[in-house]
Amino acid sequence: MPSTADAPASTRLSFWTCAAVLAVALWMSGAATPVYPLYAKDWHLTPIVTTSIFAVYPIVLVIVLLVFGSLSDVVGRRTSILLGISASLIGVFLFAIAPNVGIVLIGRAFMGIGVGLSLSPATAKMIDIAGPRNSARTGGISTASTAVGLVFATLVGGALVQYAPFPLHLTYWVLFVVEALVFALVWRLPRDRDAEAPRWRPRGVSVPRALWGPVAAAALCVSASYSLGAVILSQGASIGVQLVGSSNALMTGALLAISMLVIGIVALASRRIPLPIAAVIALVATALGFGSLVLAASQHSLALFLVFCVLGGIGYSLFFAAGLQIVSRFAPEHHRGSMFSTVYLVGYVFQAATALWLGSEATSGGLAHAVDLGAPVVSALAAVALILVLVLAVPRRTRGASVVEAS
Repeated sequence: MPSTADAPASTRLSFWTCAAVLAVALWMSGAATPVYPLYAKDWHLTPIVTTSIFAVYPIVLVIVLLVFGSLSDVVGRRTSILLGISASLIGVFLFAIAPNVGIVLIGRAFMGIGVGLSLSPATAKMIDIAGPRNSARTGGISTASTAVGLVFATLVGGALVQYAPFPLHLTYWVLFVVEALVFALVWRLPRDRDAEAPRWRPRGVSVPRALWGPVAAAALCVSASYSLGAVILSQGASIGVQLVGSSNALMTGALLAISMLVIGIVALASRRIPLPIAAVIALVATALGFGSLVLAASQHSLALFLVFCVLGGIGYSLFFAAGLQIVSRFAPEHHRGSMFSTVYLVGYVFQAATALWLGSEATSGGLAHAVDLGAPVVSALAAVALILVLVLAVPRRTRGASVVEAS
């Protein structure tokens, strides 16, 4: 299939509409990041409660993927994405009107439902359009799209929290409008249900035995990425306020947004780097980034926190793009939605576990204690991801070559 640059305008619009779905999904996932310190202050919440707000989203998302992971392979990508965005709109609306933490938790659950139904089919649709031969390019654009969403979450959210009225709510009304616009774009996508597809029934996700190795490698790459993201999104603003000493929500949001900008830039600039080399760079960046975070917390250094944001962005970007590239290269089209769901499912399990664990440790021993414990654990997960890439994602007959040559 030709690249999207050579495709008809309608095909290019479909491709970029799916990229917009990824962007708003990650904007939604991080929308509360600049608001967590306000929730903690105004509603007198402990760190475990604020991280639970974050963790409800991946927990519900995992349940949705377990039940509906193969939905888009049967009913079509467009239908599944529309159902997901509808649930997301409900979740964002509840955040926008929430008077207490209970409504926020319900809204967060709807967000998890929405992303669980839309993220995998949107990613799979981009591969359907661009074709497996363009997997590196599509993986880079997918990663950059998620980074754009996270930039809006942290930068726009930080500005609205710091300088606009209604700091607990206005950022969600802005997101609600954007979600509605993306829903309208998805509505215009061509119907893509396979007339010969069987009736859908709940059956979770399934992976052919021959693809277990590549999927395991992809899942651990995304897990390393999402665990790093859990630190940034669930604790980043609190680290900026409590440990680094940043009292301005916009400045803290801007520092976190730098991490997201790095994710997007690296994703687009690293498409020609062979997968094993990219995974090695990702591990080194992740380990050095967490070392900088530990020092930033102990020395209250804004400069070292910035170093963590940059290096963390590099690690997140390369691991996430690697996971998408592996699946898009190995997955046949009729299993693509289910396989992406499997990868995202494992990634979100790790993200939820990381957020809840760090929140528990921060509640019992303080935020600096949580950072000291989290740094080596997430770095170790990144090391395991690298090992699986080298052992499972590169075929034996071309060991040392890029996965680009695997298909």
